[in-house]
Order: sequence, then C-alpha cells, then structure tokens
Amino acid sequence: MTRPRSTIVSLEDTPYYHCISRCVRRAFLCGKDRFSGKSFEHRKPWLVDRLRHLSSVFAIDIAAYAVMSNHYHLVVHIDKHRCQTWTENEVIDRWLQLYKGPDLIHRYNKAEPLHSAEKDKIKEIVEIWRSRLSSISWFMACLNEFIARKANVEDCCKGRFWEGRFKSKALLDVTALLSTMAYVGLNPVRAGIASNLNNSNFTSIQDRIREVSKQGIKGKPSLMIFSESKMQDEHITTIPFHLKDYIDLVDWTGRIVRKNKRGKIPAHEPSMLSQLKLSPSQWIYLSLEIQKRSINTIHGLEKVKSWEKQQAKDKAA
Repeated sequence: MTRPRSTIVSLEDTPYYHCISRCVRRAFLCGKDRFSGKSFEHRKPWLVDRLRHLSSVFAIDIAAYAVMSNHYHLVVHIDKHRCQTWTENEVIDRWLQLYKGPDLIHRYNKAEPLHSAEKDKIKEIVEIWRSRLSSISWFMACLNEFIARKANVEDCCKGRFWEGRFKSKALLDVTALLSTMAYVGLNPVRAGIASNLNNSNFTSIQDRIREVSKQGIKGKPSLMIFSESKMQDEHITTIPFHLKDYIDLVDWTGRIVRKNKRGKIPAHEPSMLSQLKLSPSQWIYLSLEIQKRSINTIHGLEKVKSWEKQQAKDKAA
C-alpha cells in the first residue's frame, strides 16, 4: 500500500534519499526501442541538463545518478540548513527560475510601493517557496514534469509519461549511502550496456572517474564532493571518504557475479571495506541484495529492524 511521503521523508532521521522514477508501460526515457527501431538516446542529456539546473536552484545535492532506458536513479542530500540561510531575495530569485510567480512578487522585485498587508503576504509566499526548495517532492516534480512535457511533444501525444509517483528510500547511515551509490553507479554494467565504469555513460560514477583523471565533464550536474575528513556536524555536506577509494569499491563490487543480472565487470579487495568495518560478505549483501527489500529505508544491517519497528509504532500512534 502506498504510504504518504511525509512518513517516508524525515530529515530528523536522515537527509539522504534514494529516488527512482520509471516510465509508464513501454514508454522510453532514452535508449533504443527494439520493437520500433527508434532511438531515444538523445533524451539522456535532457535529464542530465535538468538535474544540473535543479541542483543549482534547490537546496538539494546530488550524490549519485544513473540514467537508464526506461528509468533513472538519484541519490540526493537535502541541505535544510543551507536553505534557511538564503535571504528573501535569494529565495525569490531561485523560485522564479522555475515558475512565473504572482504579480505581487514582480511588483516587489521592481521596488514598487507596497502596503503592509502585501509585505506580509510576500513573507508568507517566500517561506512557502523556501520550504519547497528543500523538498524532494518538488525537486522530483520539477524534473519529471519537464521531461514528460518534452517527451510528449516529441512523441506527438498526451497523457502520463511516468509510471506514477517516484519511489524513495531513506538512507540512514554512511554504509547505506555508499552501498546505494555503488548500486546506482553499477546499473549500466548490470544491464549489460557498459563493460566497465569508465564507459558507463550518463552516470555519476563516470563523472567522478573523469574528475580523478582530469578529463573535462562540462555540462554535468554538480556532485557532492568526497572528503577524507569525518563529518563534524549535520551541516557538513561532504561524503567522508576518499574519492579514489570509493571508485575502487564500486569497481570491485561490479566484478561480483549476480545471478539475476547479465553484466559484471575480476576482483581485488578495496581498502574501504576496512574503513567501513564490514566484511566482504556484508558489503555484498548491502550493495547487491538490500535494494530488493520492500521497505522505504536502507541502513546498516544491525539497525534496519529497529528502525522498522519504530516506524510501525509511529504509524500506530
């Protein structure tokens, strides 16, 4: 049964979420339709360009992404603190990059004289927009609606393009975050459309590899940066590991055979396993198996059940 987004997204528990959107029926986001022979590969840049724009407007950071033929994955970080530091003018400028806005706001931007009631209304509008600019639901709506409209125009049709509302899972610790990022980055490899990470086009892992190798990555979304320093407080938005270690980890994970997937990339032990204090078997479970769970959260093995119990109590209250 579908659950309200408010029961799934809780910034008190975590600011990290894995989001997935899938096209309805046989609609193609991109790739090649083997039935008609038509290629939709040119649509991948649409989504990447839109991600780049939205990540510059919202207080939402992109940790990982992968654009596939009929769906896409995002791992995002909601930076509530950053949103609260924006001035009223900054909030207005950001929102007007997405929507037209009411005449009252445009009068305010033109410095026209306003009554006190109008000024109060502007403050109210700004706080609503501030809240939306740190909302996954609004971020995904701005992304999916844009792509759907553009695809429908190209296909000369109307109606639903996406299967339904996007799916999201809360990532409750760094272990869950990294395992999900690895899972997302390996989607082209597992699907058999890429032989390694370097040729996994339209993925964040390819962007990060090019960053390490000093290759140009113009036109790509700004990604959360990796840092070896540990997180000191909730306002730090770096991923607390070395980027090269993370790439090693994803590469190693991609060399593991999955029975239900045709693709894989031979194997060495990544140094990050010791940093995470996980055995290889534990990491394999987290990165390959936990995504199959029909729950809305991902966590280190020892805490998943306790979190689920707490959610059940909250729901019953």
